[in-house]
Amino acid sequence: MSIMLRTNQHPAPTRNATRDPFHMARELLAWDPLFGRRSATAFAPAFEVKETSEAYILKADLPGVTEAELEIAVHNNVLTVSGSRVAEERKDGESFTLYERQFGSFSRSFALPDLADGERVEAKLDSGVLTLSIAKKAEAKPRKIALKK
Repeated sequence: MSIMLRTNQHPAPTRNATRDPFHMARELLAWDPLFGRRSATAFAPAFEVKETSEAYILKADLPGVTEAELEIAVHNNVLTVSGSRVAEERKDGESFTLYERQFGSFSRSFALPDLADGERVEAKLDSGVLTLSIAKKAEAKPRKIALKK
């Protein structure tokens, strides 16, 4: 059973957000009880994972993250994506009425299925979208068996 909270200030959670067991915790920790609004939280990009017949595809929105600030590694069949997004430098005399953009370091790890080939990982960062393609091992791919005559 999932519980959805609705306020006038925020849109209703999407269908996928209600499946995230930590969604409500992030929402509650970001709430400012004095002003009744959300404060900025640490940068935590959301990922989507898709399986095709050839590979596992992971995508994440990483706006403002450069290739130099991103690290992707596979160790013991665990894929780890980590990086950071640096906040803009604040100048003397500037003040913010609202500051909701998220900055900071992040790290996400994914246990790869036995059929994933951790040696064949391709990564691409294009227009702020990270796409990882992890090929499946040859034995994972369907093959046709010919009948003997």
